[in-house]
Amino acid sequence: MQLLRFLKYFGKKMLIHGILWIAVLLFFSVFFGVEGASFSSVLQFSLYLLPITIFTTYAFVYYIIPKFLLNQKYVKFIFYSICAVIFSCVYIIISTFYGLVFLSKMDLAGKFPISKSVFFIIIAVYIVVLIACAFTLLKNYYVTLSDNKELKNSILQGELQIKEQQLKYLKMQIHPHFLFNTLNTLYAFALHKNEKTPEMILQLSNLLDYIIYQTQKPHVFLADEIKHLQDFIEMEKNRFQDKLYINFTTKGISEYTQIPPMLFLPFLENSFKHGKDESGNLKIDMKLIQDKTDLFFEIINSKSPKEMQEASIENDKGIGLENVKQRLDLLFKNKHSLKIDDKAHEFKVNLKLQLTEKK
Repeated sequence: MQLLRFLKYFGKKMLIHGILWIAVLLFFSVFFGVEGASFSSVLQFSLYLLPITIFTTYAFVYYIIPKFLLNQKYVKFIFYSICAVIFSCVYIIISTFYGLVFLSKMDLAGKFPISKSVFFIIIAVYIVVLIACAFTLLKNYYVTLSDNKELKNSILQGELQIKEQQLKYLKMQIHPHFLFNTLNTLYAFALHKNEKTPEMILQLSNLLDYIIYQTQKPHVFLADEIKHLQDFIEMEKNRFQDKLYINFTTKGISEYTQIPPMLFLPFLENSFKHGKDESGNLKIDMKLIQDKTDLFFEIINSKSPKEMQEASIENDKGIGLENVKQRLDLLFKNKHSLKIDDKAHEFKVNLKLQLTEKK
């Protein structure tokens, strides 16, 4: 099978090259002819020049150009080009002389129907060589351009896959952290046989449904993300009871707006985890405002001074704010601003996103 393919390819190449060299032979026959000359005489003379034309063309196309010029070995390219030109010029002169002698049957005094001098004959040969070289360089240019485009696409595809893997990894970090806190709360409720335990299990089921299925999508509706935050807050209210004071307001939210999932939950989780003040109370004020394609998120939580260093240490572990920073850099590069103000008694986050509203 491979031999058959090779023979087919080789035969096709031979046919194309054969047609091209017949065309060159006809070009020579027309170019060298003079009025009154027989076509057969000029054709025979052109046949003397065809071998050196073929040899010179293939020398440049298949050896000198690919080995030296395309590999940027310019000194060797110039050297071998000069050698090829000298050799071919000498051979052209010899071919011209013997062609004239044999075709005139040794009668040099007679008028032979060739109108061009040796100089123009050399030019004619090198017109063919230069056209072949130009075609080779043009072909190489387009092949290189195509290869570079494919390479660029491969690199972009690889970067996209890496980005997707990073995003999946970052989202996977959020899930165990959330489950750990929730299961601890459920465990405590179960121990005390709290009547709200079934309700919490149902809420957890809804939250897990959102996390498992919705977060697999690149974008979710902002309204669904807000509902997810509200469900999370309702669950945390069961844990904090009357020690929680939370205010969550939204404004200007479009029903068509879509965002990457789980962007705001880490900020809310961080507030619940590190937001207790000195008296054990937790105060959270959260706002989500949309102004056309700009989305503003703000969350402020109380904190105890001793929590400041512990919170910073925890956040540096990759679960929490550092996680969100990495996701924002991947998803909203140069299209977001994040400001974190860590004070002794208050922790404040301001986030601005530039969105494209989808309809």
